[in-house]
Amino acid sequence: MIRLHHAHQTRSMRSLWLLNELGVEFETVVHPFGKNLRAPDYLAKHPVGRVPALEIDGKVLFETGAIAEYLCDRFPQAGLGRVAGDEDRADWLIWLHFAETVAQHCASLTQQHVMLYEPEMRSDIIMKLEAARLGKCFGALDQRLEGRDYLLDSGFSAVDISCGYAVYSGVHYVRPDAYPNLVAWYDRLSARPGFQASLPPEGEGIYQQDFYPAPQ
Repeated sequence: MIRLHHAHQTRSMRSLWLLNELGVEFETVVHPFGKNLRAPDYLAKHPVGRVPALEIDGKVLFETGAIAEYLCDRFPQAGLGRVAGDEDRADWLIWLHFAETVAQHCASLTQQHVMLYEPEMRSDIIMKLEAARLGKCFGALDQRLEGRDYLLDSGFSAVDISCGYAVYSGVHYVRPDAYPNLVAWYDRLSARPGFQASLPPEGEGIYQQDFYPAPQ
């Protein structure tokens, strides 16, 4: 039995997308994004009350990078991991974990734009800084994708999912138009059935608008 604890449009979307691409049977438990994740029964699965938590093989895993590595090792036939000794293994690890560099800037921007409801609670400086840092991450991905369809020379893998989710979140705060390689790659990713299956139902999720501009 595989059970994913998920909240729409959060980092757990990364794990949901990966499960969809693996083509394995799993169950999804959708949680509202909020204080219910601090309930004792959920804290027994994730010690700081966040998503995702993945129940599999009698264990509970958390942290999306760890979940991705475990699932790719557990289901190697899907070809989404790169084993030790593979010539793309080092790049697979680099870009798998670079996804969290991108995501941390997205998380900071989400806190400022979405979670802090009153304008006086927000920091113009933080919003501008984090948007600029996110733009640099987009630039790094764009450079890596020069002459490539996917982040690895050997083709589509879990690192495209990990970074692809981060870009899905990031385009709510930074326009991607200046990064043509990233745009073409993201268009390929977002057309995949696995990505489409990981999207929330209409009107659900944490983003209530398509774009949140940085203050001028």
